[in-house]
Amino acid sequence: MAQVLEFKLPDLGEGLTEAEIVRWLVEVGDVVAIDQPVVEVETAKAMVEVPCPYGGVVTARFGEEGTELPVGAPLLTVAVGAPEGLKTSDPVTPGPSGDRNGSAPSGSSSPSSSSGSSATESSGGSGNVLVGYGTGAPAARRRRIRPDRLDRTPTLSGAPTAEAPVPEALVSEAPVSGAPGVAVPAVSSTAAPGSLAPVSDGPVPVVSPLVRRLARQHDIDLRRLTGSGPDGLILRADVDCAIRQAEETEAAKTRTARTAATPTGASPAAASPAASAAPAAERIPLRGVRGAVADKLSRSRTEIPDATCWVDADATELMAVRAAMNAATGTSAGPKVSVLALLARICTAALARFPELNSTVDTEAREIVRLPGVHLGFAAQTERGLVVPVVRDAHTRNAESIGAEIARLTELARTGKLSPAQLTGGTFTLNNYGVFGVDGSTPIINHPEAAMLGVGRIMPKPWVHQGELAIRQVVQLSLTFDHRVCDGGTAGGFLRYVADCVEQPAVLLRTL
Repeated sequence: MAQVLEFKLPDLGEGLTEAEIVRWLVEVGDVVAIDQPVVEVETAKAMVEVPCPYGGVVTARFGEEGTELPVGAPLLTVAVGAPEGLKTSDPVTPGPSGDRNGSAPSGSSSPSSSSGSSATESSGGSGNVLVGYGTGAPAARRRRIRPDRLDRTPTLSGAPTAEAPVPEALVSEAPVSGAPGVAVPAVSSTAAPGSLAPVSDGPVPVVSPLVRRLARQHDIDLRRLTGSGPDGLILRADVDCAIRQAEETEAAKTRTARTAATPTGASPAAASPAASAAPAAERIPLRGVRGAVADKLSRSRTEIPDATCWVDADATELMAVRAAMNAATGTSAGPKVSVLALLARICTAALARFPELNSTVDTEAREIVRLPGVHLGFAAQTERGLVVPVVRDAHTRNAESIGAEIARLTELARTGKLSPAQLTGGTFTLNNYGVFGVDGSTPIINHPEAAMLGVGRIMPKPWVHQGELAIRQVVQLSLTFDHRVCDGGTAGGFLRYVADCVEQPAVLLRTL
């Protein structure tokens, strides 16, 4: 006898609470091996292939591609302990008597044989897992599943996108989905999912904090909702349905009030032709990278008392040094040194002189924490939105090494392959908004850092050079800093040192 196990979306780390399904890597009926990637998901920070800790036959998938699921929501179910001779990743077709066609190729192992170790057999999965889920024994609460009920698997904001019948030989016990330890009140089977009902006196059958937060934001009373999940569990789809119903009710009230206010003898259409013809406003969910950026910037503005200072600098000599360095490289295979790499090297030297700006604030302990190394973040605009990859130990690198690492991380950012670790842990950020053709800006600090240097475009401008008016390459530099870690004198000293190095790169050489 086999067990039908439910694999839930694991905690992908870095405090992430949800992920969007980008692409399914398996179909219902496929045989999967232990630790085989089954779905590609996109979080607020990266795209990740999620491996399944069970080996067996995929019996159901939950969520269409593009669906956003909270951590802990079911991804798929797997019938563990499939018969010998099934081929991994091949569709499984039931025969008249419940057998399946297909055989394992020579030299390959079946799912049951690949999990032959005692540890694997006892746990039903592998030990190679992501953060937040393991391969321990199935949940204690179980129920038997009849074959004739496998096509009525409970739905979750996206019900299973596809299901295949499972023979009696592969059907045993499966964990009960729902809220462990929560007494769920009985829900009428005739009520529509998400519909409003009289206020229930019992506990609210909801386990997801995201569902509770969504309900609070839209003033939805969860006690009046009829859940579409197992045992009446309230899912996100139910709350979304209730929100739509509330919006439609409010729109109907508005139309009724507008009709009542129409003068006698005038038709509603004649009274407000513009209102009836106006297109509906587009609503774009704040989720994924855009949602993460919104949360982080809002927190920065809320918690950090920031201030900004700026200065114009003559970058003519810096551009000449860059040209000379790249000319010296010649036809070698090494990458060219970018302006961003030179500015990053200047920042690491400036932070060595002004370590107050390479710090963070521990609000609970009321302490300023000065950090020993510089992990330099740089803002990069991608199709997925704004991301900030981090160059580790930038204070130990020269301009060429920093430039090579920036180029590598930028390419990963453009292809959406940056890992969460490559997007976190920065201590100072460099933001080159000059690539957008603008001269200046007041950057928002990348929480929990203490400062960010902004760089505008470098362009020819009239400039007094050696007592005479000349056309020089001028750039505007702006520094936004946390006023808790230092005063304006320190911030001004940092920015002035950066400007001096831009105008006279030899200043940097004298301080190395």
